[in-house]
Amino acid sequence: MNGKEISYFIQPMGWRCGIHEAMMENIRIGISSCLLGNNVRYDGGHQHDRYITDTLGRYFTWVPVCPEVECGLGIPREAMRLIGEPESPRLVTIRSGIDHTERMLQWKMRKCKELENEKLCGFIFKSKSPSSGIGGVKIYSSSGMPDRKGAGIFGGAFVKHFSLIPVIDDGRLHDPIMRENFIERVFVYKRWCDLIQEKGSVKELIHFHTRHKLLIMAHSPKHLTILGRMVADTKGHEAGKYLADYMTALTDALRLSATLKKNANVLFHMAGYFKKHVSEDERRELAEVIEDYRRGLIPLIVPIVMIRHHVRKFDEPYLKNQYYLNPHPLELMLRNHV
Repeated sequence: MNGKEISYFIQPMGWRCGIHEAMMENIRIGISSCLLGNNVRYDGGHQHDRYITDTLGRYFTWVPVCPEVECGLGIPREAMRLIGEPESPRLVTIRSGIDHTERMLQWKMRKCKELENEKLCGFIFKSKSPSSGIGGVKIYSSSGMPDRKGAGIFGGAFVKHFSLIPVIDDGRLHDPIMRENFIERVFVYKRWCDLIQEKGSVKELIHFHTRHKLLIMAHSPKHLTILGRMVADTKGHEAGKYLADYMTALTDALRLSATLKKNANVLFHMAGYFKKHVSEDERRELAEVIEDYRRGLIPLIVPIVMIRHHVRKFDEPYLKNQYYLNPHPLELMLRNHV
């Protein structure tokens, strides 16, 4: 980072994602330190990911973590692996068989408590790491064969301790659909944290839910109904008792993929707002573009741009405030690939 306060904000009329210095705190993301280019791996090297530092680094402030170094192991060090049961694996060096499990367990408990104060809105982990992996990490049997897979000791603990914070590993980050989902969730979570920090009232919760309705619909119409009922139940009560349950359900919804079919349903829903304003040819053109997207022939950004045009032209009040049309910085071009 260059030291500037960089933020992302929605401009309701401009449809642009911008950089606005000192407007809000940077979005803080935990990350495996080696992915930033830091020489902390067992062999003294790194796993620098240029997409993370050069592209995402424009919008996020990194909070680097290296479990193995921070728990007291040196650089370089003997490579390690997990052995035993996926629920409670042991962290053991490959050649000499030294068991570092207790050292790592004690450190990860302290680290999770420490990270509670970092205001993280996401975490990018190193894939397949016996300490940092969040899934698909090889777990070896006593015979020395990798017969099971699980999570690294710290990665698994983080996911359990911070169950609502979006997480991904560097392998999945380069899958366009998973990347778009993760970054979308990061921005939703940041807006949620801002709501909580302001001690969100019922009115603010309703406003938050209203602006996210179409985004939720694209992931899970079922959860949209559930969340709508939860918000309705808050009327006449204090919002605080509902906030945790609302965010848990919202997190469950956003973890589900926004498929071609579900996105197309949202797009057709939005197109219905313009049926009294546009010509028959314009209606047909928009419907054809949405159908082409549903068939996987064009990326999501194409129908989105057309709908944005109509929203601006007709100043449609409900749609212009929907985060679905502007969930993350346009400059990331995430919807060019889904």
